[in-house]
Amino acid sequence: MFQLFFENVRIAINAILSSKMRSFLTALGIIIGVLAVTLMGTLISGLDRSFDNSMSFLGKDVLYISKFEWFGNQDFWELRNRPDMKPEYVDQLKEQGKYVLAASPESFRGSDMSYGENSISDVQIMGTTPEYMQTSNTDIEFGRFITEGEDRSGARVTVIGSEVANALFDDADPIDQYVKMGAYKFRVIGVVKKQGKFLGLFSMDNQAIIPLGTFQRLFSRRGFFRLSVKVDDTNMEEAEFEVRSILRRIRGLRPEEPDNFAINQQEAFETQYKAIKLAIGGTGIFITVLSLVVGGIGIMNIMFVSVKERTREIGIRKAIGATRNVILSQFLIEAVLICLIGGLIGLGLAYGLSFVISKFLPSTMPVSLAILAVILSLVVGVVSGLVPSYRAAKLDPIEALSYD
Repeated sequence: MFQLFFENVRIAINAILSSKMRSFLTALGIIIGVLAVTLMGTLISGLDRSFDNSMSFLGKDVLYISKFEWFGNQDFWELRNRPDMKPEYVDQLKEQGKYVLAASPESFRGSDMSYGENSISDVQIMGTTPEYMQTSNTDIEFGRFITEGEDRSGARVTVIGSEVANALFDDADPIDQYVKMGAYKFRVIGVVKKQGKFLGLFSMDNQAIIPLGTFQRLFSRRGFFRLSVKVDDTNMEEAEFEVRSILRRIRGLRPEEPDNFAINQQEAFETQYKAIKLAIGGTGIFITVLSLVVGGIGIMNIMFVSVKERTREIGIRKAIGATRNVILSQFLIEAVLICLIGGLIGLGLAYGLSFVISKFLPSTMPVSLAILAVILSLVVGVVSGLVPSYRAAKLDPIEALSYD
């Protein structure tokens, strides 16, 4: 039995090699289909990892309060004309909020930084208070964070991101060195542990944190401003309602008036991400199914041609004792081999392209995805080769031998 199987495999391989270009063009649909499904899976795997890392930075128990919604269809000018958030809201939220565990004001602007001959551009400067360490998942790798005294006195100290530290100091120790931020000098007191890119788009390590008082004194009160409020994660809905009520009371809003502020949280990103992931997955599946169907039809047509071309060969094999099952398995194995080779080529191309994806997203090709791609190839081979193989097996040996 095994000898017969290997003999059929040998015949199928010889048939494929005898018309290499035709076999390759026949398998092209399978190659594209497998390439699409594996790249889609690799991309989604990378997006999942990047999304999880980014969401851990945001924190599921933190509310981000500002003038603007992260996602929405509100009129821009209406949002822009909302009153600004104020740092003093932080104290009122902590005093009045039962579910508020910590709160920090955060003000942002961009600036260039330099140290000696080294410089880095487009650094995000953030002014905040020491409580920022409680409202974020930021860890200090070297040195320390800003203190209450430094915030009150407006000290010119900064905690820099790992990307800034590498650009300005290479392998040297940055602690207690003075860097230039715009027109001002700041003493480096700490370096933030590497955080990576947010959603794979922009670096969270290209930043410098300074006391809020210093930020307001040197860089004015202009720029993006928000409040980060850490709440009890076991009562998220109650906490959000409480924070919203306190802010409405602070701003003197009447019951019928809409909010003139936005409370954003991690769920907003999750909703948008699921929609993006569904779109990518749906597109990938559509391309995969279309390619496999086209490839399967192509293989079926070629197998019909192959059966017709080898009709005399089928007659000779039947005349010397080959059964219907032997002939059927011969052509079925040939169809499966063409699909398997196409699937492996597509898998190899996807594996190579996955390294390109990994440059932008933290991704690797899942082993389960590679196995699925091989199984898909085998299934398409069986389905597309079954009818031509059955027709070959049914040929009458006498008619086949007399076929010209």
